[in-house]
Amino acid sequence: MDSLADRLAAVQAGVADAAARAGRDAAELTTVVVTKFHPAQLVRDLHALGVRDFGESRHQEAQPKAAELADLDGVTWHFIGQLQSKKAKQVASYADLIHSFDREALVGPLAGSRVFIQVNLTDDPDRGGAAPQELERLAALAAEGGLDVLGLMAVAPLGEEPRAAFARVRELSERLVRTAPAATALSMGMSGDYADAILEGATHLRIGTAITGNRPVKG
Repeated sequence: MDSLADRLAAVQAGVADAAARAGRDAAELTTVVVTKFHPAQLVRDLHALGVRDFGESRHQEAQPKAAELADLDGVTWHFIGQLQSKKAKQVASYADLIHSFDREALVGPLAGSRVFIQVNLTDDPDRGGAAPQELERLAALAAEGGLDVLGLMAVAPLGEEPRAAFARVRELSERLVRTAPAATALSMGMSGDYADAILEGATHLRIGTAITGNRPVKG
């Protein structure tokens, strides 16, 4: 079986290849290793291999994990899961970047945070994310409320070609920056589609199993 180091190196090579095909510098891309459901020791092992950006999506797991790993130098925690309004302020206390800001009710609890606005690319409101027509309004509210809007986050819908979905996000980003010039970052691309995301301008990749391996089986 491939080792953790082997899997990390394979993804790094894949990122570099996609960046080269896009005429981009791989050094400008941030690979967030998604460690949800994995023990804190895996984060330590990845840190020893040079990883500094880690993603979590469940507050009840992320909060104690971040506390346990507070001794690690240079770690950036990314919260990538859907946010409950009542838990948002707690998440903001340990997450350096939040990828799932998607509604007005989160402005107050996330004041002072660096956020991506999550856009919903489906017709299902339960999927999380703001409707495309809400992006400019949310960005304005966020700025007024003291949030630093970095850009957009999205997940490619099932049944749609990932690159086509990411192209839609890029187009929405080009529209958004007309009113929020600093919101240029794009958080998109996961284990199976990160190359497509890079080709469409992704700046932050959220990669889990391709690096971490399968999630532990819960007993």
